[in-house]
Amino acid sequence: MSNYVFGNDSATLLGNEPRYFYALRRTQDGDLYVSRVDQLDGDTIEVNNPGDAENNYEKFTVGIDLLNGIAANREKIYPNLKFDQFRWDDKFLSYYINSDGELVVKIGKSYNYTNNV
Repeated sequence: MSNYVFGNDSATLLGNEPRYFYALRRTQDGDLYVSRVDQLDGDTIEVNNPGDAENNYEKFTVGIDLLNGIAANREKIYPNLKFDQFRWDDKFLSYYINSDGELVVKIGKSYNYTNNV
């Protein structure tokens, strides 16, 4: 199990800290996944994959973003870290890929995802 699991329990109710955790990862095939956790909805998410603890991302702190988990040679800097990037925000964000292939974010609004591949 991961060293860090984020979710809704008495230890993770953050008061004035950001409410939402957003995480982005890309597979070897190039598929892009974005996860959103709302600490008030009881959602949980593991930050590290199972494996040797020496390969875990140990600097996980609520409110601190990781914007570059991939080295220039496209190797993961933290091999067990599930996400290439993550961030915290007080705003509800909906990320999606538009018809031009661009990553877009809607602020404060939901986006209806479809399976049009």
